[in-house]
Amino acid sequence: MCGIGRTLSDVVARKVGRTGAGPVSERRMTFRELQFLWYSDLYRYTGRTSLHLLFSQLLFCDGNVHTNDGFKYSFYLRLCKYLRTAQPRFVMYPLYVVAVRMLCRYRYKFGISLSHATSVGSGLYIGHTTGIVVNDFAVIGKNCNLSQGVTIGQTNRGKRRGTPSLGDNVYIGPGAKIIGGIRVGNNVAIGANCVVLEDVPDNAVVVGVPGRIVSYNGSQDYVNKTDYDKAAKLRG
Repeated sequence: MCGIGRTLSDVVARKVGRTGAGPVSERRMTFRELQFLWYSDLYRYTGRTSLHLLFSQLLFCDGNVHTNDGFKYSFYLRLCKYLRTAQPRFVMYPLYVVAVRMLCRYRYKFGISLSHATSVGSGLYIGHTTGIVVNDFAVIGKNCNLSQGVTIGQTNRGKRRGTPSLGDNVYIGPGAKIIGGIRVGNNVAIGANCVVLEDVPDNAVVVGVPGRIVSYNGSQDYVNKTDYDKAAKLRG
């Protein structure tokens, strides 16, 4: 997953090969989009956005009580995705190689297996690192909370063959497993050590093994600091 060849285009190619669909081209991310993703992730941790704060999180994290290891991983995750298609290639590709190596380093340091090939929406929050595994084909919506020990994985047979697709504002508790080609709706809360094998509707709270819905109170109060769009407008 850390290799230079492990990119979105490779994932698409393998996926197309299985489904028989036509060719799909990778959309190029703009630098403005990259900035928005960086600041949206930062805002989820701190409730603030500034260049000074961003660099302080990068330089002084690694276990510091006032900084967040999860953001450092997210920073390089976003950077790799941007540099993968950025132009001009003779300048950006060497930077991409360095960024991938940095992401690989933090993958092992923080225990997070989440590739830049994976589709991840804005406002990613990794509350505690270690033991997080996400399949390349998974889709993660906006404002997702990932906890330690989470697995978002694939099944290779049966009616739920494939990988999960998560909506917006999803909270995933410690040790939870989401497996197979299922759809997790918006504003869903998944409890600790829960195993989700079936589709989950919007606003559901799911617990247990296998997962069962216990209420429709959703992820409110678990997923917060999501108003970064307003903060971005204030920054201009």
